[in-house]
Amino acid sequence: MLLPWCSPSLRARLALLATGTAAILLIPLALVVHVLICDMVADRIWDRSLDTATHIAEQIRDGHLRNPISTGGNDINLIEVAGPDGRIIAESTAAKSVPRLSPLRPAPDREVTQTTVCSPSGRDCLYVTVLRLSPESGSYSVYAGRAAPAIFGMSVTLPALLLAALLLAALAGWTAYNVTGRALRPVEAIRSELAEISERNPGGRVPEPPGDDEFSRLAQAANDALSRLDTSIQRQRQFAADASHELLTPIAGIRAQLESARLHPEDTCEALCAALRDTERLEAIVADLLLLARVLTVPEAAREEVDLSHLVVDEVERRSAQLPTHLHSTPGVTVRATRRHLARVVANLLDNAERHALSVVCVRVERTEDAAVLYVRNDGSPIPEVDRERIFERFYRTDAARSRDRGGTGLGLAIAREVVEAHGGSIRVEDVKDGDPGVRFVISLPLAPGAVGAPTPNGDHPSGDHPCGDHPSGDRPSGDTQS
Repeated sequence: MLLPWCSPSLRARLALLATGTAAILLIPLALVVHVLICDMVADRIWDRSLDTATHIAEQIRDGHLRNPISTGGNDINLIEVAGPDGRIIAESTAAKSVPRLSPLRPAPDREVTQTTVCSPSGRDCLYVTVLRLSPESGSYSVYAGRAAPAIFGMSVTLPALLLAALLLAALAGWTAYNVTGRALRPVEAIRSELAEISERNPGGRVPEPPGDDEFSRLAQAANDALSRLDTSIQRQRQFAADASHELLTPIAGIRAQLESARLHPEDTCEALCAALRDTERLEAIVADLLLLARVLTVPEAAREEVDLSHLVVDEVERRSAQLPTHLHSTPGVTVRATRRHLARVVANLLDNAERHALSVVCVRVERTEDAAVLYVRNDGSPIPEVDRERIFERFYRTDAARSRDRGGTGLGLAIAREVVEAHGGSIRVEDVKDGDPGVRFVISLPLAPGAVGAPTPNGDHPSGDHPCGDHPSGDRPSGDTQS
């Protein structure tokens, strides 16, 4: 039975890589070093043997040659002097214990000859320099040399060098293993801390090593991701609690009306009407929840080019508003979006504006260089700074609009933000201080590819003849309508 193969750890792989790399580099290096050392030693022997032979030749010319020949205490201890007939006439003490150093006789045109003489087995070798005193045929020859040093013993020196190379490679692997373990210690700390984080403990964070290296940035990125995940979990829990509370209210109302109808049959008609109202509210909440769940799942291919100006005009004209709505639109402001979702955003903003306006609602569509901008303004009370982000939360209502008989499901602005951001846009709320005070919601969406047209002025401009003060003074634009 074959055992499952487990991939080694990163630490082990790096150690093996360091060992293999060191071995690949050090083994050829050992061979090169061995060759270089042998060449250097051989050159040194040739130089010293030539010096010794030259010194002996001077003694022969001066007639001071002695037998046995003195070596002068250096390592060139094998010296022979051969006569014109090739017979040895003098030699050193060490040369007497070995056979003839070399049978080589230098050619008349060569003064110095260097040779290596080895035994039949090829293991014992002599390095010999032959010096010819003169080019005449009856010249003496001086032989000087020594046995090959121990470093030339291939059977001993080269394996030793290879063993040293392998030991150094193993040392490199051991060092890499320990250094890698020390370097990966923060990763192990991050891993162990991540293993402790669960759904019940989403607030855990990984330790951040000091400095600004890769591990520190990894820990910071992990903590940022955990923070976002924790925030998302908390939002989901809060959303579940808020949704449960919002759904229980109409359900409890329906139950109360049905029980009242059972106990008081004479009030059945009124109870059924109240139950239907609560049922409609329950249906609206569920529909909004389904829309929130589906916004991010709509594929890009399902989007189409939508003329934002026409869509806003259609939505304003479709409504039976209790308050006058002033509309200024710039034709040809095209965006790529899901039409029904974008129409729902416009409807939600108009509902919100009508719910909080005192006397008038103003809508304006403009184009910038790269974006379509929708303004929805009402002349109601300003929104406090602290609530300008919270109003986009699900089921959030300001204190002034907390009553459910005036308010909607509490999801209108949340749906608007989800849809706008899903289309790559942004939504914000700001106060209006030109003319009468009020509140303005601003939506910015990317223009559709290929949409052309000159930018139109954005922002509100005070005007004495316009209730919203959101167009330049003078003639009213051609797109300005009132409903």
